[in-house]
Amino acid sequence: MSQYVFGVDIGGTTVKLGFFDVEGNLLDKWEIPTRTQEGGSHILPDIADSIQKKLNEKNIAPKEAIGVGVGAPGPIDGQGVVHKAVNLGWGVFSIKETLEDILKMPVMAGNDANVAALGEMWKGGGQGSNDLIVVTLGTGVGGGIIIGGKMLTGATGAGGEIGHIHVEDAETDKCGCGNTGCLEQYASATGVTRLANRKLKNSSKDSVLRSGEVSAKTVFDAVKAKDELAMEVAEEFGKYLGECLAAIACVVNPEAIVIGGGVSKAGEILIDYIKPHYEEKVFHGSRNVKFSLATLGNDAGIYGAAKLVLDALN
Repeated sequence: MSQYVFGVDIGGTTVKLGFFDVEGNLLDKWEIPTRTQEGGSHILPDIADSIQKKLNEKNIAPKEAIGVGVGAPGPIDGQGVVHKAVNLGWGVFSIKETLEDILKMPVMAGNDANVAALGEMWKGGGQGSNDLIVVTLGTGVGGGIIIGGKMLTGATGAGGEIGHIHVEDAETDKCGCGNTGCLEQYASATGVTRLANRKLKNSSKDSVLRSGEVSAKTVFDAVKAKDELAMEVAEEFGKYLGECLAAIACVVNPEAIVIGGGVSKAGEILIDYIKPHYEEKVFHGSRNVKFSLATLGNDAGIYGAAKLVLDALN
């Protein structure tokens, strides 16, 4: 009898679903809208309905589907309980038990960034390493820490919140979390834009950034064209992120560091700015870490969610 597993990645606007065999081969993937109305009460029933339809479409008996893994925003503890996911309208409840009641099959759940990190370890940029830090540089800074092949979840599922490590005492602007001086304010796509706008305001240097849109992409495109001001912005970005990763490495001693998210589309040049600051500040026992770029893109979450189930059932 063949066996299959589903991986689900719940985002604020769409839910991504993947259908895998137990070797981790992605057989099919699709999306459904995330219906956040009425306290997000439709989200899990919609997912269950979509999975049932896929089983029918593929003519697969329910007993051949060994489980469903779910990644969702917000802190999710090791028991599959979410401790508030504001942008989904969720309070505190068990994702695991709620979905198991509907689907009648095993369910595992975890924070979306942690789950994506598991995916990158399994089938992406972190393959071959069981101890790694995955940093996702998007609108914010997400992160996942894998130790001994397992996600670092923490007491309430808030482990691996790399973006909210305090890195700058002098900051006066508030981060989205309410604190000031978080890594997210300097290393996310919006953070890079912010650094660039500050530099443009406080410097008289010529730059291609003065004549068009300022974004993380245009900053790193300008860096590749050897624009001096853009290179100073990249240096500042690299210092914040590299030194922060060095501090994390002193705690978790990773074998690999994987950089993902939209900003990582800039390519290897990103690592060129992060790695020297990391190596300068890190404890010697973690200096020889392998830096790489994430390779799964938007599919990291569904891969990691599938792996969550396979690990739980093995």
